[in-house]
Amino acid sequence: MSTEVARILAAAAHGGFPPPDGSTTILPQPNGRDAGVLSFTAHSVVFLDEDPEWIRAELAAASTDPLVASMTPRFHAALMARTGRQVSTVDLMAVADALPGEPEIELREIRDQGHPRVARALKYRDEVRVWAADGGVLILGRGVAGRMEVAVEVDEGARHRGLGRALATAARQLTPDAVVWAQNTPGNARSVRTFQAAGYRPVGAEALLVAV
Repeated sequence: MSTEVARILAAAAHGGFPPPDGSTTILPQPNGRDAGVLSFTAHSVVFLDEDPEWIRAELAAASTDPLVASMTPRFHAALMARTGRQVSTVDLMAVADALPGEPEIELREIRDQGHPRVARALKYRDEVRVWAADGGVLILGRGVAGRMEVAVEVDEGARHRGLGRALATAARQLTPDAVVWAQNTPGNARSVRTFQAAGYRPVGAEALLVAV
């Protein structure tokens, strides 16, 4: 994690946020895969290999309020038309510190790279590892700018038993880094509550431009 995007994320993970001055920082992509927009309190970060003057002009046209311009549908539509990439959703960014010890739930690592969940994760992350539990799945991998990210899946029949929280907590014990990140769709209140209950704290929002 040596890029400027990585530095901003690493600082935010420990409470060091960009200045809340209403401005937008424009940076190059950390790699060919990762592009998008990060939104913190009164500060946005656009990381995209496009003309900064064009980006600022589109931001100005997107909204009369610079505090929200980077997360408006109009701005995202302009980015998609320009790049041919897709913004699927705006997610809540949350982060949690690593924990010592072993997970309390039994996990079985899936090492088959052709497994559907592994194959799908590899489209968006590197160094992917996947574990199965009775009724759920835990996925860890390096996503935006090399940060370690977690995703969990809980079968419908296994819900309301604390499994999602146990999987999210296990990710804090399995991560090789000092922190682990999670992205939640804000409307999925169940997921947001699950990760917050597991100790993940919200730090901002993001809209990723995914190659299609």
